[in-house]
Amino acid sequence: MTPSSLLAESAPTTAVPVPPVWGIVLTLLLVAVTAYVALRQRLGLARDLGIAVVRAAAQLVAVGFALRFLFEHTGLPGSLGWVAAMVVLAGRTAGGRAKPLPGAVRVATAAVGVAAALTVGLLVGAGVIEATPRVVVPIGGMVVSAAMTGATLTLARVRDEVTASRATVEARLALGLPSAAAFAPHLRLALRSAIAPSIDQTKVVGLITLPGAMTGLIIAGVSPVVAIRYQIIVMYMFLGAGTIAALVAGRLAGRALFDDAHRLLWLDPAR
Repeated sequence: MTPSSLLAESAPTTAVPVPPVWGIVLTLLLVAVTAYVALRQRLGLARDLGIAVVRAAAQLVAVGFALRFLFEHTGLPGSLGWVAAMVVLAGRTAGGRAKPLPGAVRVATAAVGVAAALTVGLLVGAGVIEATPRVVVPIGGMVVSAAMTGATLTLARVRDEVTASRATVEARLALGLPSAAAFAPHLRLALRSAIAPSIDQTKVVGLITLPGAMTGLIIAGVSPVVAIRYQIIVMYMFLGAGTIAALVAGRLAGRALFDDAHRLLWLDPAR
């Protein structure tokens, strides 16, 4: 099932509605409400809000023009390069949240890269999605985002477990357990904390909110019954990518925490 065959079953009967420019200006009223609350309640967030609003608009405009150039001139190689760049950025972001774990950025980048490669590779190889820039880039972005979340949650929990349970881990090591076995209970807790939110989100999808992919297809005029097929693929894709990234990040982080003699390393807060 490819996107073209999927949409062919229920092609839009009208052109996709495009919000007018004044509509964007109108939505700034909602931002103004947020700014008013921040100022009125003295939250200290007004400056950050202004920066976020301007930055988001600038980034999206820049990305829009960059994607148009990508789709028209670089083809599939350029699209894969774009996804690779997203993997690197996601790895730096996830790793930065997990300091001072040793090699946190490297571990996070590897975890996100493996998850993205396996998930997108499976979907393209099985013919679920088309190997075209207009499909690979947005799908790849969603996969990388899910993988980044899984890696971030896992590494953060691994760091917290090492900090809080160092004596317990070292006691297991003193009893003769190898490093992997000594840290296994804490790794399970880290993986559980990373994967559980995705499972909960999958449970309630469609009941609390209509997810982005389904909403976009419905706005484009596609039948909701057809749109749910794509959304099911997306949700399972999110769950799989996040789980793979969490598992890889947990395994690699667990190894990086011990030296060759199975001794637990100290975490340097200054790193």
